[in-house]
Amino acid sequence: MPTRHRDVLAATASGQLTITKHPDGCLMVFPRPEWEKFRERLIQLPMSAQWVKRIFLGSAMDVELDGTGRVLVSPELRQAAGLTREVMLLGMGRHFELWDKLTYEAKEAQAMQAGLPGSFEDFTF
Repeated sequence: MPTRHRDVLAATASGQLTITKHPDGCLMVFPRPEWEKFRERLIQLPMSAQWVKRIFLGSAMDVELDGTGRVLVSPELRQAAGLTREVMLLGMGRHFELWDKLTYEAKEAQAMQAGLPGSFEDFTF
């Protein structure tokens, strides 16, 4: 975990995190209090979202930052996200995304070519 996030995570989550799969091919890394909120929202989803619930809830693993700010990502989660040697950690507001670097770069290039979605029509930069 980058140094700039460690102190905040130590203060707000006591270094406790939850890691789970994301259907886009990355891992989501939540400070434990944010995971609890997300989990409660997932539980409220209707039966038609059962597979989404299985993906997020069924693969969730609790981890803790060690003394040097590292976390152990299970082999199952590493394999699910295709994590190899180089990874990217993206801050996404209330959680992080952990990507294989090459996978992220390919998906980012596709998104850049596609342009901004219609939901940005009224968005001011």
